[in-house]
Amino acid sequence: MRNRHLDKILVRLDDLDAVNLAHLVQRLAKERMLLEKLFDAIQEGILVVNEGGILEYSNAAAHRMIGLCEKETPECPLWKVAPELARCLPLKMSDKGPEATVIAREIELTYPESKYVRVYMVPFHLEKERRFAIILDDITDDAQATEARIESERTSSIFVLAAEVAHEIGNPLNSLNIHLQLLQRKLQGLAQADTLAPSVAICINEVQRLDGILKNFLEAIKPQPLALDDLNIFTLLEEVLALLSQELSQLGIQVSVEANPDMPPVLLDGNQVKQVLFNVLKNAMEAMDSGGTIRFYTRSDDEFLYVYIADEGKGIEPEDVGQLFRPFFTTKANGHGLGMMIVQRILRAHGGQVGIDSKPNIGTIVTLQFPLKARRMRRIEHKESL
Repeated sequence: MRNRHLDKILVRLDDLDAVNLAHLVQRLAKERMLLEKLFDAIQEGILVVNEGGILEYSNAAAHRMIGLCEKETPECPLWKVAPELARCLPLKMSDKGPEATVIAREIELTYPESKYVRVYMVPFHLEKERRFAIILDDITDDAQATEARIESERTSSIFVLAAEVAHEIGNPLNSLNIHLQLLQRKLQGLAQADTLAPSVAICINEVQRLDGILKNFLEAIKPQPLALDDLNIFTLLEEVLALLSQELSQLGIQVSVEANPDMPPVLLDGNQVKQVLFNVLKNAMEAMDSGGTIRFYTRSDDEFLYVYIADEGKGIEPEDVGQLFRPFFTTKANGHGLGMMIVQRILRAHGGQVGIDSKPNIGTIVTLQFPLKARRMRRIEHKESL
């Protein structure tokens, strides 16, 4: 926006007296203040850089996005204050190139915090010198939503594939079981029965065991609608510990449960939450091959119940922690890599989430976060009012 009145005065600058000159300075100061407030109100970050890569201007949003301090501008090299941004922009554009070229990039900035930014750079001339206007648009929320959607679609595809594979394996297992039982009956009364019958019985038992594993696997990975009830997490834990008691005893592992008598009410699907506790406890047990203690404790705030399961096992390497929820990723020799993905799916279905903190050779803490009953009811009431 050009001010034609100011343009006319600037043309006659040499003819101005002291009063008119002071008036002009005041007008220019007001114009500058207006423009600064306008640019600082814009949510997108705006930078102006000269061809030498020197930062000449940045608005408030740009300061927040790239972590600038007031003392760092102006006349500061862009590569110094925002190296990740400087690396992705061809500031020294060839004079032979088209002048109106617009550069567009999507990059990840890690300072002052991790975020995804869409970058536009447009060259322009000011006082016969080329400069670059750089516009930064924070697209972190969009990128995370897209990533979550892709991950959800990939997880769903894997569930479908796993279910189909398990179903296809189940058919020949059933056939094997039927024919082995026929063979077992035909062996009765034959001379070779005493020699062959035990082997046939073992084969039948193993086929039936495999069939049971497949059925449990399909029940575990198949998304189920939640059957919510007002349940106590400690009651569910006791049931799971009863199933694992013999194995815990054999491994010499103790379980410390710090019950909270004032725990707020939580709506849970009992069977699915028991699956979560079972998976997490099994992981803890497998990480503790020389005894130790698994601690189970809780806390709550105004919105969530936090359930902590802490082991004294070998821990997880930092580079592996972020991959534990990926399907088929496992650090175990005989693991299938679906346990923690199932845990995450069930927690998300409850409106919560799961977190993992681990240190090698010290242990791991798994945090299960469940929304309180009051929070869930408020969200239902809000949806019904829309």
